[in-house]
Amino acid sequence: MYAPIRYVLAGGGKRLRAVLVLFAAETVGGSARAALPAAAAVEMLHNFTLVHDDIMDHADLRRGRPTVHRRWNTSVAVLAGDQLVALAYEVLLKSKAAAAPRLPELFTRAFIDVCDGQGFDYEFESRTDVSMKEYLEMITLKTGRVMAAAAEIGGVAGGGSARQNRALRVYGEQLGRAFQIRDDLLDIVGTEKEFGKTIGGDITEGKKTFLLIEAYRRSAGADRRLLGRVIRRRGITKRSVGRVRTLYRELGVIAAAESAVAAATRQAQRALRALPPSPSREALDRLAEQLLSRKV
Repeated sequence: MYAPIRYVLAGGGKRLRAVLVLFAAETVGGSARAALPAAAAVEMLHNFTLVHDDIMDHADLRRGRPTVHRRWNTSVAVLAGDQLVALAYEVLLKSKAAAAPRLPELFTRAFIDVCDGQGFDYEFESRTDVSMKEYLEMITLKTGRVMAAAAEIGGVAGGGSARQNRALRVYGEQLGRAFQIRDDLLDIVGTEKEFGKTIGGDITEGKKTFLLIEAYRRSAGADRRLLGRVIRRRGITKRSVGRVRTLYRELGVIAAAESAVAAATRQAQRALRALPPSPSREALDRLAEQLLSRKV
């Protein structure tokens, strides 16, 4: 089991959630070093979700490399993901911070929520009537909760006040929303080399993304029938994927998604105003800004 686990953790990535823990701890006056176990645990939890997510999405690539279930097999990938969670708890329990007893509670809540979010995402695959409200609720659980937990765990580990930790949680939730919608966008406007995944994969899989839901709402006639086939996951060819990508631009949903990303980013940045000015707070603000135009 350890070969695929090492493979996952050596795969690079942004380490965004771990960075959130460390910067959040410093923003409330704590030590990044003391928050390292919590940061490592959150990163390992995130990687667990990627391994299992790739199985459910039948994904071939992750970060430009074969996914674990493709390089080994599905059984190995499931076990490797499970082991990552167990190792994450083991690392988390090494935290020395005064608030360490609260950390497992926050971590476990994030674990439950991300599984709930993934469950909704899976349920959406067989549904043809997913609303934008439901989609936003799903990404709040699937993506937003882990980022929110990362920021809040950092605040708790750093000795932040209830008000400060609440502000960090809101920052993380909004950052997660922006991040996921940007992910939806990159599946359409990104490049496989930069994004590290097959472009158009969400269309092929019929995933209910911000773009698909909004495009279907705006469409009519033949365009609506094509998007209906995507929603029902029927007869989507490479040519169809190209047409849907073009349709997203024609219907203005690329611009709408970009606006949604920008709005969530601004809300995340506003939440930071409840925290005292510091280089770490500035780093969190810049991080949100950089994610607006990320290509990976």
